[in-house]
Amino acid sequence: MSGPVRIASGDLAATIAPLGAELQSLTDSAGREYMTDADPRWWTGHAPLLFPIVGRLNGDALRIDGREYAMKQHGFARRMAWELVEQTSASARFRLADDEQTRAVYPFAFAIVATYELTGSTLLTTITVSNPGDEPLPFSFGFHPAFAWPLPGGGDKLAHRIVFEQAERAPIRRLDADGLLAVTEPSPVEGKQLALAPDLFAADAMIWDAPASRRLAYRGENGAALDIAYPDLPMLGIWQKPGANFVCIEPWAGIADPAGFGGDFREKPGVMQLAAGEECSFRMDVTVHPA
Repeated sequence: MSGPVRIASGDLAATIAPLGAELQSLTDSAGREYMTDADPRWWTGHAPLLFPIVGRLNGDALRIDGREYAMKQHGFARRMAWELVEQTSASARFRLADDEQTRAVYPFAFAIVATYELTGSTLLTTITVSNPGDEPLPFSFGFHPAFAWPLPGGGDKLAHRIVFEQAERAPIRRLDADGLLAVTEPSPVEGKQLALAPDLFAADAMIWDAPASRRLAYRGENGAALDIAYPDLPMLGIWQKPGANFVCIEPWAGIADPAGFGGDFREKPGVMQLAAGEECSFRMDVTVHPA
């Protein structure tokens, strides 16, 4: 497997690892890092791509047509080597397709392409899933980027805010001890603003299964900010390990199993069905505003 791929524009530089086609670094022209420090005391991930599931399955089992296949949390794509199929100075494209290894745990033909492109102060990431098979492809997809908290030059960690595009009044979901959807609680968002604090994550991730927003801003007190747009993803998770120097802002098209769910994967909440010969895309844009 080849080494990390670096792309750059006048304002930003990004590094992507072929393992998982995972974004590992996003820096501005002054070299300031906007991604996690990946401190192993907390979590060594950076921005895994979640496919063909988001979250955890009941019993870590994917059930298709009466058969069970072992499937770990967030799926297998993040642990596989992707092929670098195209690279320019400011963009890179990676591809993963089904093979004997994937079909042993997920009996479907698929191809997934991850395209990273820097345009000015924005990193555009587009994921395209295609179905080369002759039957519908059931799947979910999610982004899982971990951004620096505090942002570089962003000031006091506890003064950071997430500002949603729309007011988010609906209750949020929480996970049980098995990582399954089990609890609903009132939204911690005040109007459009979420004041970040480690104790928000004492009960693990906050999950919006039907957020009103498709865009948000993650802001420090001194002007540093990330504008994050996710127009094609209808769910959102926000997560961290209390005490760590990151916060994950995770647009999803998919979600963990509800507690007690034991049905066919095709019937799982959040699973899409892609017709034979069709493709669909998911986009996340991150625009950097330095302090």
